[in-house]
Parts: sequence; structure tokens; C-alpha cells
Amino acid sequence: MSSTAPEKNQDGPGPEKQNEPRATNSGSVAGDKVFFGLAIAAGIIILLVLAFVTTFLVIEALPALWPEVFSDQDSIQSADNFWEYVWPLMAGTLMASALALLIATPIGVGVALYISHYAPRRIATTVGYVIDLLAAIPSVVYGAWGMTFLAPLLVPIYQWLDEYLGFIPLFAGDDNVTTTGRTLATSGVVLAVMILPIICSLCREIFVQTPTLHEEAALALGATRWEMIKMTVFPFARAGIVSSVMLALGRALGETMAVTMVLSAGGFSWSMVTSGKNATIPSEIALNFPEAFGMRQNELIAAGLMLFIITLIVNMTARWIVNRHKEFSGAN
Repeated sequence: MSSTAPEKNQDGPGPEKQNEPRATNSGSVAGDKVFFGLAIAAGIIILLVLAFVTTFLVIEALPALWPEVFSDQDSIQSADNFWEYVWPLMAGTLMASALALLIATPIGVGVALYISHYAPRRIATTVGYVIDLLAAIPSVVYGAWGMTFLAPLLVPIYQWLDEYLGFIPLFAGDDNVTTTGRTLATSGVVLAVMILPIICSLCREIFVQTPTLHEEAALALGATRWEMIKMTVFPFARAGIVSSVMLALGRALGETMAVTMVLSAGGFSWSMVTSGKNATIPSEIALNFPEAFGMRQNELIAAGLMLFIITLIVNMTARWIVNRHKEFSGAN
């Protein structure tokens, strides 16, 4: 019995089918064009705003940076030259932010890890909600809390550090240990509490995106839960952890009110347990800008330019680190 089934055409569709126009949704195409235009416009606006801010800072800072060229005065009012004035402020800003990161990073990563891989669902939801709620508290409330409650509470700790670790410059009180607790160290602790929600929330979102197959494969090979986390979760989330830490650092560098209310501004000292010895750029600007005019105003704007440059360097470094690991898939 012979088969009469027609043979399939192996040459593909005929010319008439190849030239048939595809059905398109004109409304969807128009929507894509509108969204594309809005996205481009948003990107251009961001760049223009950044350019305007940079231009303003540079123009207003020139009289303080080079007073003999751009001003009718030979020097600034606060010091013999601008760098002598601004470097203590830059050092205080970096010291407070570094202490905040040193405290907040391990706690934030640990809490995020607990929420994503250890805690029961009900507890994880509650803890996550409380952590997110910390981000909604205004900075002035943190400042009031740090000034009235935290600062006096830390005075005995500062005295103990001076007594037993005074040989370290950071903890040397030089017979002038604070009695109020309003020191750079207290500012660092307050900043750590403020940036904790940023690190915790971002790390939590990254940890839960770890491929489940990788985690199950590690457990199936006999790894403990901690070994599984070290082999799969941390390598997969490395770039996200760095991004969260750098974003928190940017918040710490620019924080104004909380630091201003806690810190007793002054000169510069390596000691973090004495009052009236350190200041930060944001606190200096907040305290003096309302009454500033002329060259003094240019000094403060120039200090803001230094903070802008520091923040830009931090963000560029974070982007470079993230781009090094952007191709990481969790399996290599």
C-alpha cells in the first residue's frame, strides 16, 4: 500500500508568504516611542542639573581657592589659606563616615542574612518592617536622640577607652576626655544607625535573588548552611554589597542636621573621645552659612565643592568595583 500524503516543501515559504507584512499594534509602537522620549529627557535633565550644580560650585568657590586672582582680598577670613581651613573639615567628615561604615556594615549584612536565610517568615517580615521604618525617621530626630540620650550614655565608654587604650591616638583623651559625650565618635554611631536601613534593605534584596539551584546544589553536596552561604550567596551578592555600602557612605558623607546637633565643632584632633576638636563639612556649612556673606560665603561653598568631589570619587570607585563583577553569574 503506497502512501499518498503530500510531501512537505523543503524550500521554505513561497515569495508571497515572505513578503506578507507582519501585524503590528500601532498603539504599542506609539507608547514605546513616548516612553523612550521620556526616558531620554529624564537622563538629559539629570545631566543638566549636575552640570549646573558643578558650575555654580566652581564659580562661587574660585574666590576662596585663589583669592589673589579672583577676589580683591589676599586671603580668606578663616585661615591663612583655603587648604589650611578645609583639610580639618575633610578629615572629620571622612573619620565620622568611616566609623559609621565600620559599625553599620557588619550589622546590616548580618541582619539582611538573618532575614533572608535564617529567620522564620513571620519574624523576617517583622524585622524587615522595623528596619525599613528606621529609614523614615527624620535626621533631626536622630540628632536629638544622639545629643540628649546617646551622648551621655557613651561617656563612661570614652573614659574607659582613654584609660586603657589611650596609647592609640584615636582614643587618647590627653586629660581632656569629654564629659558631655558630644564627640566625633558619637556622631559616627548616630550615622551608623541612620545608614543601617540602606545597607540592610539592599543586601536583603540581593541575598534573596541568589539562584535557588546553586543553594540546593551546595546543600546536596554536604555543605552546611553557613558553608552554602559562603560558597553561593556571598559571591553572587558581592557587587550588591559593595553598592549598598557605597550608597550608605554617600548618605553618611552628606548628613548635616544629625551631625550638627551632636557634634561640638572645633579644630582637628585624631582623638575621637574629646569634645570641641572636630567638625565635618556639612556641619560647618549648616552652622555658618545663614550668617555668611562675601568671602566667608565663598569659603563655605568651596568646602561644599570639596565634599562634592569626595562624593563623586566614592561613587566612581563603587561603580568601578561593581562593573568588575557585573558578569558574575554565581556559577563561576
